[in-house]
Amino acid sequence: MSVLVVAAHPDDEVLGCGGTIARLSGEGTEVDIAILGEGLSARLDRREMVDAAALAGLHADARRAGEMLNARSVRVIGLPDNRFDELALLDVIKPVERLIAELAPDTIYTHHPGDLNIDHGITFRAVLTATRPVSGCVVRHIYAFEVASSTEWAFQQVAPAFHPNVFVDVRKTIEKKIKAMAVYESEARSFPHPRSADALRAQARRWGSVCDLEYAEAFQLIRSTRV
Repeated sequence: MSVLVVAAHPDDEVLGCGGTIARLSGEGTEVDIAILGEGLSARLDRREMVDAAALAGLHADARRAGEMLNARSVRVIGLPDNRFDELALLDVIKPVERLIAELAPDTIYTHHPGDLNIDHGITFRAVLTATRPVSGCVVRHIYAFEVASSTEWAFQQVAPAFHPNVFVDVRKTIEKKIKAMAVYESEARSFPHPRSADALRAQARRWGSVCDLEYAEAFQLIRSTRV
């Protein structure tokens, strides 16, 4: 089994499936992380105004978080932050296709299409297009994750709501997720923000209560093919 996590922004990979990444890697699964967007630049009026050192620091944070979760690799593609809708969809699909060709994952975890953040929805669409179930496609399983402060903030008005039907026990790895998120000092927030450590633990406890677990991460199965 090999897994590719395709996230739109630095920290989405931790928020969406950090506990699952740590669990899978701890069990011997090769997990690679791809972050399509550069981060930070959407906070400025113009993309070129972003501080290069700050951006490099954020990408270093992403690599450090990946190491803490024992991911095999972390790659930042560098698409414009929160501006994926200004690109041709093909320009988002192509990097995903190249990653799949190189890494040959049988499983992908990515965003839910109904998130408030525009980049999340486009990332999902790019993944789904890049993994069309045609001859030669190696990806057999696709799961969508939720991202705190985006999935729930769509209030079910943007697209179909997140309806998880797969749950992963992260009792042993929830604190690794919390510590990896703490690496992102520019992205973490204090309670009651959804990205705070307390809120993330509460989210995992809530999903755990749905399926008789202490802590769980929740996913929506998009497609699964057994051969």
